[in-house]
Amino acid sequence: MSPASRTLGRVTNRRVFPSQTPTRRAAGLLAGLALGVALLSGCSSEGAATDCGLDACTVTFDRGVDASASIFGVEAKLIGAQGDQVTVEVAGEQLSLTVGQQATEVGGFAVTLDSVTDQQVKIRVAHNPNS
Repeated sequence: MSPASRTLGRVTNRRVFPSQTPTRRAAGLLAGLALGVALLSGCSSEGAATDCGLDACTVTFDRGVDASASIFGVEAKLIGAQGDQVTVEVAGEQLSLTVGQQATEVGGFAVTLDSVTDQQVKIRVAHNPNS
């Protein structure tokens, strides 16, 4: 029998995946938990409701009460509303906004007025990518 005519038995290719070490697995879990806590604790409010994503929050203020919200580490407050013009304070600066107006930049954020009703004022505060 010549060496070229020999056949080998079945060959099995095994893929070896490096197992994650317990330390690495724990680090990934802690990083995920930290991100979740940061997102959940990033918004708090009084007299207002917040709906936050990674780069923007919609804040709905109740009118007629002392309404404020803490978002992205800054405070947003409803100062007053008259007709379709609203005065809010964001990051320590007062802004006068109207519905449909372009975003006003303040403290690294872009602030717009979404809507005004007799009961509520809704603003959007987004991280400003240009700052």
